[in-house]
Parts: sequence; structure tokens; C-alpha cells
Amino acid sequence: MKKIIKSIPNLFLSVLLCFVLSSCSSTRVKMSDNSPWKTIQFEDMANALDVDFIDNNNGFLVGSNRLIMESNDGGETWEKRNLDLPSEENFRLLDIDFKGQEGWLIGQPSLVMHTLDSGKNWTRLSLGNKLPGQPFLITTVDDGVAELATTAGAIYETSDSGESWNAKVVDASGSGGVRDLRRTNNGDYVSVSSLGNFFSTLDKDSDAWIAHQRASSKRVQSIGFNPEGSLWMLSRGAEIRFNEDNNDLENWSKPIIPILNGYNYLDMGWDPNGDIWAGGGNGTLIVSKDQGKTWEKDPIASELPTNYIKIVFLDKDALDNKKGFVLGERGYILKWNS
Repeated sequence: MKKIIKSIPNLFLSVLLCFVLSSCSSTRVKMSDNSPWKTIQFEDMANALDVDFIDNNNGFLVGSNRLIMESNDGGETWEKRNLDLPSEENFRLLDIDFKGQEGWLIGQPSLVMHTLDSGKNWTRLSLGNKLPGQPFLITTVDDGVAELATTAGAIYETSDSGESWNAKVVDASGSGGVRDLRRTNNGDYVSVSSLGNFFSTLDKDSDAWIAHQRASSKRVQSIGFNPEGSLWMLSRGAEIRFNEDNNDLENWSKPIIPILNGYNYLDMGWDPNGDIWAGGGNGTLIVSKDQGKTWEKDPIASELPTNYIKIVFLDKDALDNKKGFVLGERGYILKWNS
């Protein structure tokens, strides 16, 4: 009798676990037979944080510990470059963006640089002491025009190549601070609060963030736009969700949990074929070819001792074909070969 009584709590937990898992969309993930990615490893163990290309051949990659590298062959090979910065200053170079020969580069703490000649020469700009937060995202909008977003949710615009900056957001507190922030080509923003407890949106014609509840009790890891402009969300517990109605940002799909290995997904991206890629810790890189219904593991990515922190597919007028990169830690990146 005692054994039966003792087994009841275990039985209850088993039933509860089955119930919880049944409410999620969880798939069995097999290893793909092939991979569209090529591994590139840098001698510098710094983490790559962003990449952009000026044209088919010329591009830059930036990262931690002042890392800046240039490619002149479409991203096949990379060479280290130096910025004219005091040696005692150490920066995390977070974001780089080009439109034609003009480009912008930002870093932390409080670094903004500007080039007019495809990165041959860079000018460091002063942000003053009143900038709320640290630079987080930079977008080259037009000749001499750029938008700068900060970790405090502030958005600033310059129309004179950085000589002056005008605030586009009246009250940045609606963003809750920023742990992740994305911008569409038409100027809409979405951000995750610094604690991951809600997300906010900012329309291009608005001057105020609108806060929204997260999809579940799990804190949000990152959020972004798919190619059609709809939102996706990555939450802790390796949960993937898609917004089902652009006009209803409280309406999300059930969580998709392809792999339960204790590592969160950190970023997502859509390749030129429309396939969805999700990357995260411990060499996790998975792909769905059916809009998230089923997933496969990438065989090349899974062999590397790294965490995949950013997925970038570049589609701009200056490029004949879309370029793709998965940025990892400890000197690893993957280049799209399809």
C-alpha cells in the first residue's frame, strides 16, 4: 500500500508533463543530408556581431574587441582592418550598414563612425553626453541621412551626415529598455524589453512606442520581422512563435519546440528559397522548409563548438544575389553557398 501511495505523485507529474507537452507543437528533428553553409574560422577568437556588403565583392564584418574585417571576394576570405581609435579604448562593434559607398558603424561604449568612400576612411562623430542609452542599431537611409537606435529605446535621425541629431521618439520609456531591436526597410521598429517581459512596436509615422504582452510566461529572447513584415518571437525554453495576424499583435501561434536540449534560440532568418533558419547555443542551427511545421538540423553547423548569435541574409539593390551569413562565437562564421 505504501508503495502505491508513493507512486501517486510520480504518476501525477508524468500526466502533468504529458499535458504540458501536448499543448506545444514539438517536432522530432533529424539531421539534414546536406548543408548550404561553408565554415569560416578566424584566428581572432572575437565574436562576430554584424556583417554588411557594399556590392557583390566588398563587405565588412564587425564584432567584439574592436574586431573589423574586410572582404573583397564576396565573403570567401577576410582580412583584418584597423580603425583610427585610441589603443586604450576597447569597443564592441555592434552594427554596420552601407548604402552605396556611404556607411555607418556603431559600437559600445558610445561610438559612431561614418564613411563616404566604402570604408577606406572613417570619421568618428561625437554624440555628446546626453544620449540616453548606448548605440544599438544604425541604418543608412539616404545620402547623409541615417537613423540611430539606442539601448534605451531612443531613436535619432541625422540629415547632415551626423553633424546634428533629432529625436524621433518623444518618450522612449515605452520600450522598457532594449535587449533586442529590429527595423524594417520602411522604418517600422520592434523591440524586446531589457528584461524580456514584454515587446514594443514603433510605427514609422509615430513618435511613441506601443507596449504589448509577451505570448506566454516565458521571457522573450528576441523578436523580428519575416520578409512579408509579420513578426516572429523566440522565447526561453527554446520556443518559436509566429504572429498570425499583423493587425492583432496579441495573436500568436502555439509554441514550436523543435529541440529540447537546454539551449535557447537566439536569432532567425529567411533564406532566398523561403526556408526558415533558427540558430542558438551549442552548435544549434535548424531549418524548416514548410513554414515551421517540421525542422532539420544542419550537419556542418552542428559540428562546430560555438553559439550562433545572429543570422543575416542581405538583399539590397547593389547585390546581384542575396548573401547569407550565420555569425558565431569564438571566431566561427558560416557563409551561404546556395
